[in-house]
Amino acid sequence: MRPLDFIDVELEELRSKGLYRETFGVEGAQGRTVRVDGRELICFGSNDYLGLASDPRVKQAAAAAANAFGSGATASRLVSGTMELHEALEHRLARFKHAEACLLFPTGYMANVGTIAALVERGDLVIADRFSHASVIDGCRLSGATFRVYAHGDASALEEALKRSANARRRLIATDGLFSMDGDLAPLRQIVPLAQRYNAALLLDDAHGTGTLGEHGRGTAEHLGVEGQIDVSVGTLSKALASLGGFVVGSEKLISYLKNRARTFIYTTASPPSVLAAALAALQIVEDEPERRARLRTLTALARTELTAAGMTVPPGEAPIVPMIVGDTRRALELSAHLRSRGFLVPAVRPPTVPAGTARLRVSLQAIHTEEDIRALAVACREWAAGSRPLT
Repeated sequence: MRPLDFIDVELEELRSKGLYRETFGVEGAQGRTVRVDGRELICFGSNDYLGLASDPRVKQAAAAAANAFGSGATASRLVSGTMELHEALEHRLARFKHAEACLLFPTGYMANVGTIAALVERGDLVIADRFSHASVIDGCRLSGATFRVYAHGDASALEEALKRSANARRRLIATDGLFSMDGDLAPLRQIVPLAQRYNAALLLDDAHGTGTLGEHGRGTAEHLGVEGQIDVSVGTLSKALASLGGFVVGSEKLISYLKNRARTFIYTTASPPSVLAAALAALQIVEDEPERRARLRTLTALARTELTAAGMTVPPGEAPIVPMIVGDTRRALELSAHLRSRGFLVPAVRPPTVPAGTARLRVSLQAIHTEEDIRALAVACREWAAGSRPLT
């Protein structure tokens, strides 16, 4: 047997369980609609919550930056220097998030992994919500610290873990703000006092909340009234800010420490100018056009009402991520295929991304969707439910 022959066996096992994944091609730009295999589909699979990825102002900013500053940053910022757009975006993000300072990373994944691994190590304890993003979980594992998870959204379980951690040198709590697969929010009003009581630092991954939640779009902490009480706030440029990259905001000393200790910042090439300029333009729109968030709230309420009435199992929530829980993996694939045949792109989400037995379709709303888009999606879901076994 050759060294990589095990791959054939494991791929076949994935296929047999309905867990095999393949990419698919999109012709042209991402937007309210996408073109797949020559067909235009209404896209409910995007994280472009405010509909800015194809906004002319964002595209023009990216193009102008490439012309003015070149196509790449050429090396790590500690090697080739910080370009003025890196500095401008960090200042803007810090101001936007009401923080002292900010540090950019090429991806949100790198921001979480690098930050967590810099803050805790062997002899420390890190505790994360069980449903935290993979980048949070991987950062916890790679840190070398003792790693514990607590039941999703359960502040009492978190406190029990903290009570048992008296021997840890340092303690770090890590959680998403808005959970990407369930569309619910971390109970920050309970977690923040626990972190303070047990002298634990709190890291909030607000990738999906930034730009979408809070009166000013500053995210989950603003929405829940705990701004200024988060030790480490991680965000992304690749969702509501319609670009690519991650960032950390916090105190000046935190950011100085990460510049010296976060390996995913130190040992990688910095983000290119076009990406930074796009994010700057998108951030300006987030601040100037609150009506986009208001529109998103309206569409979210409509989607939850319509899809529930169509027979879908939709958990309660208020975020623009609306999961339709199917349960069985193959049935989730069937529903996704049915919706594509009716003109909608809504990918099925399967284990291990979600727990076994909770396969789902994740309806992700954009401010540029229409009410008719949502009602038509509900009609297609009702059609599928009528010809399928009950969704229990």
